[in-house]
Amino acid sequence: MSMAELETAVFGGGCFWCLEAVFDRLQGVASVESGYMGGRVDHPTYREVCGGDTGHVEVVRVVFNPKEISYPELLDVFFTIHDPTTPNRQGNDVGAQYRSVIFYGSEQQRAQAEQAIAVLNASHALPAPVVTAVEPAEKFFVAEDYHQEYYENNSSQPYCQFVISPKLKKLQHKFAEKIKN
Repeated sequence: MSMAELETAVFGGGCFWCLEAVFDRLQGVASVESGYMGGRVDHPTYREVCGGDTGHVEVVRVVFNPKEISYPELLDVFFTIHDPTTPNRQGNDVGAQYRSVIFYGSEQQRAQAEQAIAVLNASHALPAPVVTAVEPAEKFFVAEDYHQEYYENNSSQPYCQFVISPKLKKLQHKFAEKIKN
């Protein structure tokens, strides 16, 4: 498959370790990178972003084949594996760097993201309205090497066991047919 056939999606929804572990398991996903987007500092470090002063969000950049998994399907996974109703917080991860945000790369992605949020809100399936922001993609800064494939390299660590593993179980339960063999 040529790179021209692939598309990119960028999501922020809490710690990027969680999002990376989930999206990395989906059929049709060619790669997932943890990084930072949406801030005002070039080449931010993890420490700077965690300090909350850069304006950046921990995000994942998902490169996918839309013939195998659609952007709306990725949105469905995104909204299933994190809490899109709580501003600037996912579990014990608190701060604007953990906010729920979709950085769109095209008008089609923007429209599909806004439609997904409207459907979720209209369905009243969640305990509160969706607060996920939909913003144009900005420059993506790749996170430090030790953040890449974090779950794969640290699956026995307590954070991975207590925070990421339940998300993977939720993925397996709801999206089993979309998981890579």
